[in-house]
Amino acid sequence: MRIVATAVLLTAGLATCSTPGPGAPSDAPAIKPIAETAVAAPASSGEQPRGITYDVARIPVGARISTGSTVSGGRTTVELKVSGLLPDTKYGSHVHTKPCGAKPADSGPHYQNDEDPVTPSVDPKHANAQNEIWLDFTTDAQGAATAAATVGWEFRKGEANSVVVHAAHTSTEHGKAGTAGDRLACLTAAF
Repeated sequence: MRIVATAVLLTAGLATCSTPGPGAPSDAPAIKPIAETAVAAPASSGEQPRGITYDVARIPVGARISTGSTVSGGRTTVELKVSGLLPDTKYGSHVHTKPCGAKPADSGPHYQNDEDPVTPSVDPKHANAQNEIWLDFTTDAQGAATAAATVGWEFRKGEANSVVVHAAHTSTEHGKAGTAGDRLACLTAAF
């Protein structure tokens, strides 16, 4: 798997993307948009916004998050774009199993191709960049970034439903593998 995270100034939404994202094989089809929105605070009750910020100091209301994916030859590429975040700041990000909710934990655990029977999953055998979608990034001076990940498998239908932005890059340390700090924001996106 290859992960590439590069900072870019977002001048257009994911819907206008017509070329493979960073980390995608050069012969991969274009990334297909799945979800894009400005984040909002969680709703006090009822239906939640598509994009939610849980930490307005790190991800302000109005910051934009978009994601898309493509599948080709049994390989999946997922792309994440952000803007309006803190400048020159490291964040972690992963695909999660459940849609976003009012509380950060509502999005469930990371999606894993080979599911760890132990929760939370911190064993590097399961919590790794080949078995999960890791989209760590560092924002540029304007608070924007793009990240992409390509893995050698396809999502199981209905089991990957959001992208969560975390407070730090993802750890690979034994006993902490896959952790990336607090959940700062979430984008509901059914892959």
